[in-house]
Amino acid sequence: MIGSEEPTPEPIIVGSETPGLPLTSSFGPSLVPVEESLAAGVAVEESRVEAGTVLAQLETIPVKGRAPRTGYDRDLFGSGWQDPDGNGCDARNDILGRDLTETIAKPGTHGCVITSGVLQDPFTAETIDFVRGQDTSTLVQIDHVVALSDAWQKGAQLMEPDQRAEFANDPLNLLAVDGPSNAAKGDGDAATWLPPNHGYRCDYVARQSAVKAKYDLWMTQAEHDAIRRIVSTQCPAQKVSTE
Repeated sequence: MIGSEEPTPEPIIVGSETPGLPLTSSFGPSLVPVEESLAAGVAVEESRVEAGTVLAQLETIPVKGRAPRTGYDRDLFGSGWQDPDGNGCDARNDILGRDLTETIAKPGTHGCVITSGVLQDPFTAETIDFVRGQDTSTLVQIDHVVALSDAWQKGAQLMEPDQRAEFANDPLNLLAVDGPSNAAKGDGDAATWLPPNHGYRCDYVARQSAVKAKYDLWMTQAEHDAIRRIVSTQCPAQKVSTE
Protein backbone atom coordinates (compact mmCIF):
# COMPACT_ATOMS: atom_id res chain seq x y z
CA MET A 1 0.00 0.00 0.00
CA ILE A 2 1.31 3.44 -0.99
CA GLY A 3 2.52 5.44 2.02
CA SER A 4 2.65 2.48 4.41
CA GLU A 5 5.86 1.21 5.97
CA GLU A 6 6.91 -2.28 6.78
CA PRO A 7 6.73 -2.83 10.58
CA THR A 8 10.07 -2.94 12.33
CA PRO A 9 10.74 -6.55 13.35
CA GLU A 10 11.14 -7.30 17.04
CA PRO A 11 14.74 -8.04 18.04
CA ILE A 12 15.67 -11.66 18.58
CA ILE A 13 17.72 -12.31 21.69
CA VAL A 14 19.93 -15.38 21.57
CA GLY A 15 21.40 -16.83 24.74
CA SER A 16 20.40 -17.84 28.21
CA GLU A 17 16.74 -18.29 29.06
CA THR A 18 17.35 -17.05 32.59
CA PRO A 19 15.99 -13.53 33.07
CA GLY A 20 18.54 -10.83 33.98
CA LEU A 21 19.12 -7.15 34.48
CA PRO A 22 19.07 -4.49 31.73
CA LEU A 23 21.97 -4.30 29.32
CA THR A 24 23.69 -1.50 31.17
CA SER A 25 26.88 -1.42 33.19
CA SER A 26 29.04 1.13 34.92
CA PHE A 27 32.09 -1.01 34.24
CA GLY A 28 32.45 -0.15 30.55
CA PRO A 29 32.58 -2.61 27.62
CA SER A 30 32.28 -6.23 28.64
CA LEU A 31 33.29 -9.46 27.00
CA VAL A 32 30.09 -10.92 28.40
CA PRO A 33 27.14 -8.63 27.59
CA VAL A 34 24.23 -8.72 30.01
CA GLU A 35 20.87 -9.19 28.32
CA GLU A 36 17.64 -7.29 28.85
CA SER A 37 15.82 -9.05 31.64
CA LEU A 38 13.30 -9.12 34.42
CA ALA A 39 14.07 -8.44 38.07
CA ALA A 40 14.39 -12.13 38.89
CA GLY A 41 18.06 -12.43 37.98
CA VAL A 42 20.80 -11.91 35.44
CA ALA A 43 21.27 -13.62 32.09
CA VAL A 44 24.45 -13.56 30.05
CA GLU A 45 24.51 -14.34 26.36
CA GLU A 46 25.93 -17.84 26.44
CA SER A 47 27.45 -17.65 22.97
CA ARG A 48 29.64 -14.76 24.16
CA VAL A 49 30.85 -16.25 27.47
CA GLU A 50 34.63 -16.41 27.42
CA ALA A 51 36.28 -19.79 28.02
CA GLY A 52 38.18 -20.09 31.27
CA THR A 53 35.88 -17.72 33.14
CA VAL A 54 33.64 -18.40 36.12
CA LEU A 55 30.59 -17.85 33.92
CA ALA A 56 31.74 -20.60 31.57
CA GLN A 57 32.55 -22.94 34.45
CA LEU A 58 29.21 -22.22 36.09
CA GLU A 59 27.34 -23.63 33.12
CA THR A 60 29.09 -27.00 33.62
CA ILE A 61 27.89 -27.42 37.23
CA PRO A 62 24.62 -29.36 37.64
CA VAL A 63 21.64 -27.63 39.22
CA LYS A 64 19.54 -29.79 41.54
CA GLY A 65 17.59 -29.62 44.75
CA ARG A 66 19.28 -29.84 48.13
CA ALA A 67 19.43 -33.40 49.51
CA PRO A 68 18.52 -34.05 53.17
CA ARG A 69 21.17 -33.33 55.79
CA THR A 70 20.39 -36.70 57.33
CA GLY A 71 23.49 -38.61 58.40
CA TYR A 72 25.87 -35.64 58.24
CA ASP A 73 28.80 -35.71 60.66
CA ARG A 74 32.02 -33.69 60.58
CA ASP A 75 34.06 -36.86 61.04
CA LEU A 76 32.75 -38.20 57.74
CA PHE A 77 35.20 -35.72 56.16
CA GLY A 78 38.15 -37.07 58.13
CA SER A 79 39.10 -36.69 61.75
CA GLY A 80 40.55 -33.23 62.32
CA TRP A 81 43.07 -31.44 60.14
CA GLN A 82 45.27 -33.61 57.94
CA ASP A 83 48.46 -33.13 55.94
CA PRO A 84 47.34 -33.51 52.31
CA ASP A 85 50.60 -32.32 50.72
CA GLY A 86 52.84 -34.38 53.03
CA ASN A 87 54.98 -31.42 54.10
CA GLY A 88 54.71 -32.29 57.78
CA CYS A 89 52.26 -29.44 58.56
CA ASP A 90 48.53 -29.89 58.94
CA ALA A 91 46.18 -28.04 56.59
CA ARG A 92 45.17 -25.44 59.20
CA ASN A 93 48.73 -24.28 59.77
CA ASP A 94 49.48 -24.42 56.06
CA ILE A 95 46.62 -21.97 55.44
CA LEU A 96 47.69 -19.70 58.29
CA GLY A 97 51.17 -19.65 56.76
CA ARG A 98 49.73 -18.92 53.32
CA ASP A 99 47.19 -16.23 54.23
CA LEU A 100 48.87 -14.38 57.11
CA THR A 101 51.83 -12.04 56.92
CA GLU A 102 54.54 -11.42 59.55
CA THR A 103 54.11 -14.99 60.74
CA ILE A 104 56.09 -16.48 63.60
CA ALA A 105 56.26 -20.26 64.05
CA LYS A 106 56.82 -22.21 67.24
CA PRO A 107 60.47 -23.28 67.53
CA GLY A 108 61.12 -26.94 66.87
CA THR A 109 58.05 -27.41 64.67
CA HIS A 110 59.85 -26.96 61.33
CA GLY A 111 57.81 -23.82 60.73
CA CYS A 112 54.52 -25.70 61.00
CA VAL A 113 52.84 -24.31 64.11
CA ILE A 114 52.02 -20.64 63.51
CA THR A 115 51.92 -18.75 66.80
CA SER A 116 51.25 -15.23 65.49
CA GLY A 117 50.74 -13.20 62.35
CA VAL A 118 48.63 -10.54 60.67
CA LEU A 119 45.55 -11.27 58.59
CA GLN A 120 44.14 -8.89 56.00
CA ASP A 121 40.73 -10.42 56.32
CA PRO A 122 39.00 -10.99 52.97
CA PHE A 123 35.51 -11.19 54.51
CA THR A 124 35.57 -7.83 56.29
CA ALA A 125 38.61 -6.01 54.82
CA GLU A 126 39.80 -5.50 58.40
CA THR A 127 43.32 -6.14 59.74
CA ILE A 128 43.39 -8.80 62.47
CA ASP A 129 46.35 -9.61 64.69
CA PHE A 130 46.47 -13.37 65.22
CA VAL A 131 47.94 -14.78 68.42
CA ARG A 132 47.72 -18.50 69.07
CA GLY A 133 46.09 -19.26 72.41
CA GLN A 134 43.00 -20.63 74.12
CA ASP A 135 41.24 -17.26 74.20
CA THR A 136 42.61 -15.74 70.99
CA SER A 137 42.93 -18.42 68.29
CA THR A 138 39.25 -18.21 67.39
CA LEU A 139 39.64 -14.60 66.21
CA VAL A 140 41.07 -16.08 63.02
CA GLN A 141 39.40 -19.23 61.76
CA ILE A 142 39.84 -21.45 58.72
CA ASP A 143 36.73 -21.28 56.57
CA HIS A 144 35.61 -24.09 54.30
CA VAL A 145 34.57 -21.94 51.35
CA VAL A 146 32.10 -24.65 50.42
CA ALA A 147 30.90 -25.69 53.84
CA LEU A 148 31.10 -29.38 54.67
CA SER A 149 27.40 -29.61 55.49
CA ASP A 150 26.51 -27.82 52.25
CA ALA A 151 28.71 -30.24 50.32
CA TRP A 152 27.07 -33.19 52.08
CA GLN A 153 23.67 -32.05 50.81
CA LYS A 154 24.94 -31.49 47.27
CA GLY A 155 26.81 -34.62 46.35
CA ALA A 156 29.43 -35.38 49.00
CA GLN A 157 27.30 -38.23 50.37
CA LEU A 158 28.28 -40.08 47.21
CA MET A 159 32.04 -39.59 47.71
CA GLU A 160 34.41 -42.16 49.10
CA PRO A 161 35.71 -41.33 52.61
CA ASP A 162 39.21 -40.50 51.37
CA GLN A 163 37.81 -38.08 48.80
CA ARG A 164 35.76 -36.31 51.48
CA ALA A 165 38.92 -35.97 53.60
CA GLU A 166 40.72 -34.52 50.58
CA PHE A 167 37.86 -32.05 50.10
CA ALA A 168 37.98 -30.94 53.74
CA ASN A 169 41.74 -30.28 53.58
CA ASP A 170 42.05 -28.91 50.05
CA PRO A 171 43.73 -25.45 50.03
CA LEU A 172 41.36 -24.42 47.23
CA ASN A 173 38.50 -24.79 49.70
CA LEU A 174 40.21 -23.14 52.68
CA LEU A 175 40.64 -19.50 53.73
CA ALA A 176 41.90 -17.82 56.90
CA VAL A 177 39.14 -15.38 57.85
CA ASP A 178 37.58 -13.32 60.61
CA GLY A 179 36.17 -15.72 63.22
CA PRO A 180 32.81 -14.00 63.87
CA SER A 181 32.13 -13.71 60.13
CA ASN A 182 32.88 -17.39 59.67
CA ALA A 183 30.45 -18.22 62.48
CA ALA A 184 27.78 -16.02 60.87
CA LYS A 185 28.22 -17.84 57.56
CA GLY A 186 27.64 -21.26 59.08
CA ASP A 187 26.94 -23.71 56.26
CA GLY A 188 25.40 -21.08 53.99
CA ASP A 189 25.91 -21.02 50.25
CA ALA A 190 26.02 -17.96 47.98
CA ALA A 191 22.23 -17.67 48.03
CA THR A 192 22.12 -17.22 51.81
CA TRP A 193 25.45 -15.64 52.79
CA LEU A 194 28.09 -13.46 51.15
CA PRO A 195 31.12 -11.67 52.65
CA PRO A 196 30.31 -8.21 54.05
CA ASN A 197 33.31 -6.97 52.04
CA HIS A 198 31.69 -6.37 48.63
CA GLY A 199 35.10 -6.07 47.00
CA TYR A 200 35.83 -9.74 47.73
CA ARG A 201 32.57 -11.23 46.53
CA CYS A 202 33.76 -12.02 42.99
CA ASP A 203 36.79 -13.92 44.27
CA TYR A 204 34.65 -15.67 46.88
CA VAL A 205 32.02 -17.04 44.50
CA ALA A 206 34.72 -17.88 41.96
CA ARG A 207 36.36 -20.09 44.56
CA GLN A 208 33.04 -21.70 45.47
CA SER A 209 32.36 -22.47 41.83
CA ALA A 210 35.84 -23.94 41.37
CA VAL A 211 35.48 -26.21 44.39
CA LYS A 212 32.11 -27.51 43.27
CA ALA A 213 33.38 -28.14 39.77
CA LYS A 214 36.50 -29.93 41.05
CA TYR A 215 34.54 -32.31 43.28
CA ASP A 216 31.50 -32.84 41.02
CA LEU A 217 29.12 -31.21 43.48
CA TRP A 218 25.91 -29.53 42.39
CA MET A 219 24.25 -26.21 43.18
CA THR A 220 20.68 -25.29 43.92
CA GLN A 221 18.97 -22.99 41.45
CA ALA A 222 19.05 -20.13 43.96
CA GLU A 223 22.78 -20.60 44.55
CA HIS A 224 23.54 -20.81 40.83
CA ASP A 225 21.51 -17.67 40.14
CA ALA A 226 23.19 -15.75 42.98
CA ILE A 227 26.69 -16.53 41.69
CA ARG A 228 25.70 -15.76 38.11
CA ARG A 229 24.20 -12.44 39.17
CA ILE A 230 27.32 -11.36 41.06
CA VAL A 231 29.75 -12.32 38.32
CA SER A 232 27.62 -11.01 35.45
CA THR A 233 27.14 -7.58 36.98
CA GLN A 234 30.48 -7.07 38.72
CA CYS A 235 33.19 -9.15 37.06
CA PRO A 236 32.08 -10.97 33.89
CA ALA A 237 35.68 -11.72 32.88
CA GLN A 238 36.53 -13.26 36.30
CA LYS A 239 38.85 -16.21 35.72
CA VAL A 240 38.39 -19.63 37.28
CA SER A 241 40.11 -20.04 40.65
CA THR A 242 42.96 -22.55 40.67
CA GLU A 243 44.48 -22.27 44.15
